[in-house]
Amino acid sequence: MNLLIIEDELELSRNIDSYLSQSMYTCETAGTYQAATAKLSLGRYDCIILDIGLPDGSGLELLRQLKQSKLSDGVLIISAKNSLNDKLEGLELGADDYLTKPFHLAELTARVNAIIRRRAFDGNNVIALGRLTIDLVSKSARTDTGELNLTRKEYELLLYFASNKNRVVTKESIVDHLWDASVQLADSYDFIYSHIKNLRRKLSDAGCPDLIRSVYGMGYKFSIG
Repeated sequence: MNLLIIEDELELSRNIDSYLSQSMYTCETAGTYQAATAKLSLGRYDCIILDIGLPDGSGLELLRQLKQSKLSDGVLIISAKNSLNDKLEGLELGADDYLTKPFHLAELTARVNAIIRRRAFDGNNVIALGRLTIDLVSKSARTDTGELNLTRKEYELLLYFASNKNRVVTKESIVDHLWDASVQLADSYDFIYSHIKNLRRKLSDAGCPDLIRSVYGMGYKFSIG
């Protein structure tokens, strides 16, 4: 799952990045309104952590533009302001949640998790997909034969497929959601093929049918009957 942290306090941004990265999130950061706008023009995010008070613009204005473009990124506002008006305006503009500084990183992570669950999995912590079960809290997957020994990227890839079940996802969208933006400059997608091949093998070894189907000329579909 790919997150964008829009925060101008460098130390706080680094702390959030480090903490969320330990929870298997892929994080990108932006410290200004302009940098955030550039990031948002290049890709989509499962959740955006947005500070209201940016040095060169308003985080609320950034949120307004995001929602006017009808983009589906989840948004968690963080701000030192404890103003009811700011909170209400942010929620009315389409933010999913609001957290006032200072806060514990564990609470921030819990709220990010909740936003992603609500948007992708109807608020459920455990996702049942036939013989396959994904636990969003423990960040693990298992079948009736036991837990799958997945790498971090394999788990993220499985979760991305599960959140887009029965829909075709392109190689480009997989890169946008699971890898750093610099990877988009790669000449080939061999690294994606390798991860998908390994994930398929582990699912097969655990007794799952071939859930990941190649769609010629388009990408992949995680097919659940």
